[in-house]
Amino acid sequence: GIAFGPDVLMEEPTLSEPGGRVKGVTIVKPVIYGNIARYFGKKREEDGHTHSWTIYVRPCQNEDISIYIKKIHFKLHESYPTPVRVINNPPFELQETGWGEDRKSG
Repeated sequence: GIAFGPDVLMEEPTLSEPGGRVKGVTIVKPVIYGNIARYFGKKREEDGHTHSWTIYVRPCQNEDISIYIKKIHFKLHESYPTPVRVINNPPFELQETGWGEDRKSG
């Protein structure tokens, strides 16, 4: 499982051999997670959206986090079509538009 906080807890790292996993080993790696919202300047006429935003999970250092993270599930507000979005490859980020800034959970 993945827990968000200052670190991401990974229970099944790929460390033993290429494509292999080490069962029962836990690795804690620091990551950066957050979101960026930009105001359009006015409400869009076609959908009433006021912001574009990006939510992301990134490495703290310049490293390939796909070695440790297989996928990220982003849970959006239920008003979005397909409110649970899965990103399977880096960059682990999601871009959308909406009616304002909102807290997202992973």
